[in-house]
Amino acid sequence: MSTRITVAIVEDDARIRRNLAAMLGTADDIECVGQFANAEEALRKIPVLKPQIIFMDIHLPAMGGVDCVRELSATEPKAQIVMLTSYDDSDTIFSSLSAGACGYLLKPIRTTQLLAAVRDVFAGGAPMSGQIARRVVEAFSKPASLAKPAPNESLSQRENQILQLLAEGYLYKEIADKLTISYSTVRTHIERIYTKLHVQSRAQAVAKLNRR
Repeated sequence: MSTRITVAIVEDDARIRRNLAAMLGTADDIECVGQFANAEEALRKIPVLKPQIIFMDIHLPAMGGVDCVRELSATEPKAQIVMLTSYDDSDTIFSSLSAGACGYLLKPIRTTQLLAAVRDVFAGGAPMSGQIARRVVEAFSKPASLAKPAPNESLSQRENQILQLLAEGYLYKEIADKLTISYSTVRTHIERIYTKLHVQSRAQAVAKLNRR
């Protein structure tokens, strides 16, 4: 059997935390290795457990979810963090993404959605609920309607093109299909984008594009 995708949950509501863990437990290829009720406990134990994916609630007691994401992104750069929350306001979304989150899903979430999100993140994607994706696209389309942002001079034309598609929420495979190139070529371009922009994640690259 292949190695399981390891997941941790940071959620202060015990009932929701148990439900999420139960959902993850229905998949043979996914293992929930940790459940935490607050950011402080997560910051102590996640570096030991080293889960590949972390589901993070926004509103936690004491330290909030966004600050927890910021600290985990610095100490555990390989971990992919997905916000799982009831809040869909634009400020919260972009604060989370700028802090280092790679996805943003709204509660309540079905088992199929949760498992699909885990596999999507593991494959290099950035899962977002439909209404969240629309807000992100709107945030980029508004300035574009006034004046199209100048391309980043350090990136090639193809890299700028791929960065824009990342910002619009396309998955790696969808970018490959849209540009008629291979999946591995997309990954190579994205690795170069990260290097040139001095970022470590899709969310950080998109945040840089947004600031520009």
